[in-house]
Amino acid sequence: MNGDNQARPPAGSVREVGRYPIDLSGPRSHTLAIQPGVGSLSIGPALLGKKADLHVEPDAQIDWTVFDPFATPAGSPWPRFLHYTGDNTGFFDWARKRPIEELTWAPILSADMAADASQSIIHGLHIELDPSGGHLSLRLPERDFRLSVSGNLSHLSATGGVPSSLTLAPHTSRRRNDAPFLLPGLGELHQVTSLTLQNAPLGQPISLECLDRFPNLASLSLWGNFCGLDLLARHVRLRNLELRFMPDLGDLPPLDAWPQLERFIAYNVEEIAGKRLRQQMKARANTRPWTEHASVSQLRKPEWWTAEYGRPFSSWPKRLAKLANEAYSAAQAALAKARNFDDAEAAITAFTVRFNTLKGIETTEREDLSEAVWQLSQSEHRIGQPITEEMAQRWFDAARDY
Repeated sequence: MNGDNQARPPAGSVREVGRYPIDLSGPRSHTLAIQPGVGSLSIGPALLGKKADLHVEPDAQIDWTVFDPFATPAGSPWPRFLHYTGDNTGFFDWARKRPIEELTWAPILSADMAADASQSIIHGLHIELDPSGGHLSLRLPERDFRLSVSGNLSHLSATGGVPSSLTLAPHTSRRRNDAPFLLPGLGELHQVTSLTLQNAPLGQPISLECLDRFPNLASLSLWGNFCGLDLLARHVRLRNLELRFMPDLGDLPPLDAWPQLERFIAYNVEEIAGKRLRQQMKARANTRPWTEHASVSQLRKPEWWTAEYGRPFSSWPKRLAKLANEAYSAAQAALAKARNFDDAEAAITAFTVRFNTLKGIETTEREDLSEAVWQLSQSEHRIGQPITEEMAQRWFDAARDY
């Protein structure tokens, strides 16, 4: 392939692995490496490093048609899964003729933005909204599609088509004792029939009061920590209910609250409520057999949640997570013996400096370590007065080089 657009191979004709010069942001600006069995492509700014296959600055002009010649060995458009971080919205126009199987878009939103995807053929659209940045006004596809939105949901307003399913993963705090998170208004998206809400198991709970805005729900899937489970009894037309990684189901209504329920899954849930649900599931089967899948599995004791999700290192690579957990345990043991603030400062400082020489401590890991320091400050000690968050954060900032 050369830099002359007229000389590009026909659409879908390039199916071999190899390296191809492409005019992504200018003549022969990038080299596309296609590897065996890889159907995804990630495009984003250089700061993403190896997380992006092709580096393009957020405001750069992009010619998305450079991918037209490429196809999978079976003949479907390649890439099948596209990840893009930036503010160029030309992929929506490109997708009017060239379908996109799965698109994950992380707009930078340095300013407010409007985009029109109404005529785009996108089967799965995933939008990642940063906690900071401007507002995105998006006209959604009119064709059948699935939509998921994560991050700061208040930065999105959507009109147009209603997705066949909607997944929401709002940015919540890591502290389960914080006031419940209230979902912002989502306009026409409230008309969906299938909704998934995702949250951390031990994070700030999401209030289920928001479900009153979704009058058409037939399918609901909940992941993580929620409050107001008793409000689910209002949604008597549910045919599918899924509960996953939920440490507290104490307020969940009995299964007979949903007379039309045909499918029910409870997976990785608290043990006491899980046993009760198993009994209810069997009793329901005696009066009206389940027509679809129904199961309650992986019942968990309280200590399991603390071990798996109590510390903020669960998403770290195994090697780093092991080191972090060892340092955390050592700091916790030292704090348990602390009799004054000097002892506490020494314990938290020792924890903090363990990571000064480690590679891979970026913004996300630094935030995790800051949260770990807060958790440590709340652990048992013998000082006789609380270690404030400001105090612990000051010790952390003074000792870290990352």
